[in-house]
Amino acid sequence: MKYLWKKIGTLIITLFIVSFLSFLAFSVIPGDAAQSKLGTEATEEQVKALQEEMGLNDPLLIRYGRWMVGFLQGDFGESYSYSVPVKEIVLNKIPIMVALVLLSFLWILVISIPVGIFLAQHSNRWFDYVIRVGNQVLMSIPSFFIGMIITLIFGLLLKWFTSGNYVPIEEDFIGFLGYLIAPSIAMALPKSAMAIKILRSAILSQANMDYVRTAYSRGNTKKQVLYTHIFRNAMIPTVTFWAMTFVDLVASSIIIEQVFSIPGMGSILITSISNRDYPVVQFIIVFIATIVILVNFLVDLLYGKIDPRVHIRK
Repeated sequence: MKYLWKKIGTLIITLFIVSFLSFLAFSVIPGDAAQSKLGTEATEEQVKALQEEMGLNDPLLIRYGRWMVGFLQGDFGESYSYSVPVKEIVLNKIPIMVALVLLSFLWILVISIPVGIFLAQHSNRWFDYVIRVGNQVLMSIPSFFIGMIITLIFGLLLKWFTSGNYVPIEEDFIGFLGYLIAPSIAMALPKSAMAIKILRSAILSQANMDYVRTAYSRGNTKKQVLYTHIFRNAMIPTVTFWAMTFVDLVASSIIIEQVFSIPGMGSILITSISNRDYPVVQFIIVFIATIVILVNFLVDLLYGKIDPRVHIRK
């Protein structure tokens, strides 16, 4: 229990530091939110008056404290560009990002685990070399470029889907998921290639351990040894990889939304940065940071479940 509370405390402190640093960064980068909101035709007096009204002239710590108090109370501020609460702009976009990331992660699991196990069982065969070469190619291609290729082939040429014809989740849930299939595959393919490589290597390295020979000597079948012993131990060194993959998918989703014209968190983030709409940007950054920190927190707990020795050492 002491270990758990220590990790929770670290999580809170880390999130606090991230939120402050992002708030500090927005205060020192070039650009003025009031000027951006009023436009280039605004007079200097109008800009100064709006700066005062928006509280931009207050000291940094006062502005951050005001934002933090509101944030903890569920008040994420008001958008500079649209003059509406941030939650009205952003919260309905969260399901889009979550669905896209989870669907991509599911593709990675479905592709990489069976293929990685298969290649480990049949290592150094001709198809093992072919797939490994294909993996190297996929790992070197960014997901947004794969998305462009998918759009060109399956969207423009084959007409399997129409890029930009996004279906809102509240209108048609099945249609919503259907539209996310192409972008989720584009995000998943490079990560699947990396996952196959790592899982294959981990299984092969575990196959030479003494406990494997002991398991065979006790009468276990090849399948029992593979799934009961080797696979479980092979997953221990790959837990961090799966966590980093999930985190990377969150970042990739922002870019891939632009390729497939998905009106999600990414489009709002880019627009808000251009408009100096810092309350919106601040919320999105803190939201993404929260996901990253929570994933790392869960990984630490998962390590203890998979390998109790990790928990004992900590």
